Formats: sequence, structure tokens, C-alpha cells
Amino acid sequence: MQRKSFILATLALTAAALSPLAQAQSKPIRLIVPYAPGGPIDITARVLAERVKDSLGTVIVENKPGAGGNIGADAVAKAAPDGLTIGIAATATHAVNPWLYRKMPYNAATDFAPITQMVRVPNVLVMNAETAARLKINSVKDLIAYAKTNPGKLNYASGGNGSAGHLAGELFKKEAGIFAVHIPYNGGNPAQLALLSGQVDFNFDNLATASPNIKSGKLKALAVTTPKSVDALPGVPPVADTLKGFSIDTWWGLVAPAATPKDIVAKLNQAFVAALNAPETQTRFATLMAEPMPTSPEAFGTLMTSERAKYEAMVKASGAKVD
Repeated sequence: MQRKSFILATLALTAAALSPLAQAQSKPIRLIVPYAPGGPIDITARVLAERVKDSLGTVIVENKPGAGGNIGADAVAKAAPDGLTIGIAATATHAVNPWLYRKMPYNAATDFAPITQMVRVPNVLVMNAETAARLKINSVKDLIAYAKTNPGKLNYASGGNGSAGHLAGELFKKEAGIFAVHIPYNGGNPAQLALLSGQVDFNFDNLATASPNIKSGKLKALAVTTPKSVDALPGVPPVADTLKGFSIDTWWGLVAPAATPKDIVAKLNQAFVAALNAPETQTRFATLMAEPMPTSPEAFGTLMTSERAKYEAMVKASGAKVD
């Protein structure tokens, strides 16, 4: 009887050791970031990778930039669904690109299992400070009034056709009933440099990128694009105070391949949510103007679905397309 019990116990332990969940605990997890190293998304991914090592073991961050994030996202979609490969899902890769690119290598709606949202970063409407002073623009209402009085004289920059800044600008123009010339640049940094040098009048940038120049006085923050004001910019109102319902921000989170078992997703969610809730994480993310947003897998899935619907209308209205 004792020998039979010993054999059954041994078989149970062997089965557990062979399960995908046990493998995920004993082997390094690969976390794919679909963007280049050094940006806010990459930094937050590395912070979390370090914080979950006690619960998940080693997590190796692997950058796979290119095609607006599509290359890295596709690598996650096509990975084995064993919990050993996860990746970042961002506004671009899972809400904008499905409508922007004529051909997509993955299906953003069906090829991924959501794990948790990571953060939300407000966007901010900014002007070159000298331009704002010269044109006497101190608020969103002033900007709209100037544009209506001087049709076609304002322009705005973005990091390219179909970028978050471009879509925010087009939504703003539509809601405000104004016209401003869109000038696309090859990336967010060149667009910001154009604004700082006075080549363009305004843009919509994420707060993490714009904050240093706002604090130095080179840029004037007119409004944030979240429904409510944010602590990082006291006294700066939301665009929604002037244009009711205006809301557009940047988010990213964690996903796994679609067929990843629910128990593995649940374990990943538990570990990363705990890491996001840690005071040390929140302090570190605050320096990036990123608000931790830990959620259930279901809640993150719902967010991505609603964001895809929102950006479908915005991309089509903008006319932007990438071959």
C-alpha cells in the first residue's frame, strides 16, 4: 500500500513538472518589447521584469522594433502558447495599426490573450512658448478662437501619418471645427524639435516626452487629453473642459499568444499586478509620467476592444494609410 502511494505521488509530481505552468516557472520568460530600447515602454517593461523575478523567475526583455511595432507584436502572436513568451500590447500595435496598415501580419482581436494593462500616459496639447506668447494664446479656447479668426495659419506636427499625435490633432480639429495644416515628421523626436524651434505651432505629445520642456518653460501646456486633470501638471485643465467628451491617451499592457492556458495567464496576471501595485514601481513610473493601471485580463481585453473601435473611426476620418 505504501509502495502504491509512493508511485502515485511520484507520478503526480512528474505530471506537474511537465506542465506548461511548471515550465514557465523553471525557464526564463521572454518579454518582447516591439520598440527600440530606452523609451518609456521599454523602461517600464524592464522595471517589471526585475520586480517579478521572485514569483516568475528570470524575465528577459527582448526588443523587436520595426513596422510601427508590428514586428514585435507578430513575434508574440506566433510564439508557442506556453507562458514562456509574452509581450507588450500598445495603443499603436493593438488599436491603431489594424486600421492604418493595409496588410497586417497578425489579428489584434484574436491572436492574443490579455494579461493586464500596465500603464496609462496622458497626452498633452503643447505650443512653443514664444509662439503662444506672441499670438496671445493661453488656453484651448484661445487656440480655437485664433484658428477660427485666422483660418489656415496654424500648423501642427506629429511623428508621422497615423501616429498618435496625428490622430489626436485630427480629432481636435474635427471637434473644435477648425483647420490647421498637419506636418508629419519621421518620429516623435523630430516633431518635438520642430515645435521647439518654432517651425510648427502646436502638437499633441505624450506627457513623458513633453514634461521636461514644459518644466523648462520652452513649451506651454494648454491642456491634457485625459477626461480629468493629472497631478503631474497642476493647473492644466483637460481638453474636455472645452470640448466635451474629448479623450485620447497612450496605454500599454501585457499579452500572451491567444492559446495560452488560462491558468498560466492567471499566474502571470497575479505576478505582474502585484509588481504594478508595489510602491517602488509606482514611484519609478511617476518619473516617466506613467500611471500604473493593473487590471484583470478581462478588463484589459475590454479596453483593447473599445480602443480599436474608437481608432477605427479616427484613422478612417484622417485618411492615413501605410502600405
